Amino acid sequence: MSTPAHAVTDSWTMTRRELAHWARQPVPVAVGLLFPVMLLLMFGYLMGGGRGVDGSYLDYLMPGMLALTMAFGLEGTMIAVTRDLDKGVIDRFRSLPMTNGAVLVGRSAADMIQSTLGVLVLTTVGLALGWRPDGGPAGFLGAVGLLLLFRFAMLWIGIHLALVAGKPEMVQAVQILVWPVGFLSNAIAVPGSMPGWLATAVEWNPLSHTATAVRDLFAGTGTDHVLAAVAWPLGLLAVFFPLAVRRFARLSR
Repeated sequence: MSTPAHAVTDSWTMTRRELAHWARQPVPVAVGLLFPVMLLLMFGYLMGGGRGVDGSYLDYLMPGMLALTMAFGLEGTMIAVTRDLDKGVIDRFRSLPMTNGAVLVGRSAADMIQSTLGVLVLTTVGLALGWRPDGGPAGFLGAVGLLLLFRFAMLWIGIHLALVAGKPEMVQAVQILVWPVGFLSNAIAVPGSMPGWLATAVEWNPLSHTATAVRDLFAGTGTDHVLAAVAWPLGLLAVFFPLAVRRFARLSR
């Protein structure tokens, strides 16, 4: 086979390896899919948020929770990569006659499949609760595209941090940071209801740009925020994708 064909075949093999783990360990996958549902129900009903929101809080919360779910997926990526590093699995793969980088491509492909399932599950629950996107098919697909673009950027941040950390225990340190950064956004609360300095920080959060653009597309109220929601993930990818690839290439040195 040609070099591109080898690359595709090797990457698909690594993707199937990750998918096979789902069949052997379905509980972590199920928990990962249901955890955002629990957050949606908790914030939407148990805590009764929505201070400062015009209209239905569910219409405001759903896009925010979808964006928040894409950000929290970073931890799962880190756990998977550090686990393979700690057990020497990646070193064994690198010793095989396979395309360099197929391991990372397989990891990212499997993560994107799981993220797509996560969007589908949370969207289905939202529809069951009475949420209705009014932006039409184009707006709906555009919103999902922005969510997956943000997730793609976050997973490469996770891959890079995992390669730097090397040990599963180090993921806990990242978790301590991911949660405050995730909630320091407009995913579940309106910046106008916050102190001025905090609202400014929230509005600069890349997650906030994605959540706002997704809300507009779901509601069919315009595309003014789409450019920022595209620019932030692309900027993060431009930084962390080459860093991850370079770090992976140096593992055996």
